[in-house]
Amino acid sequence: MPSSCKEIRAALAECLQESECVMVQRHTAAECLRSPLSETLPTKCQQLKKGFGECRRGMIDMRKRFRGNQPITFKSLEATEQSGEGYQLYAGRSAFAGGVRKTDGNEPEPPDWREVENEKYRKEQEEQKR
Repeated sequence: MPSSCKEIRAALAECLQESECVMVQRHTAAECLRSPLSETLPTKCQQLKKGFGECRRGMIDMRKRFRGNQPITFKSLEATEQSGEGYQLYAGRSAFAGGVRKTDGNEPEPPDWREVENEKYRKEQEEQKR
């Protein structure tokens, strides 16, 4: 299996092994993924099952044939879930993490780049005169 779905597959297998369907009711993981028992799985396992299905479907999706199937990093999603940051992916990075600076409105206005270049030019002219 390609590496793009390997991590979410491992997370789904781990979730199934820890679920009540496997531990208490003694069903196999394959039985727990089928229709009558899949509704009894925890929400996390159901979400992983859906994500794994979408990942597998993305491997044969012709719209993604050039860029490839985007890997879902479950460990980073789990870490952001615990930290409280949003994990909506934008270009492979979180869309909301670290992009916004907090301001109070009293920050000095940055100098215009043209003024900075003019100052450099004036200093160079003065040095050439000496």
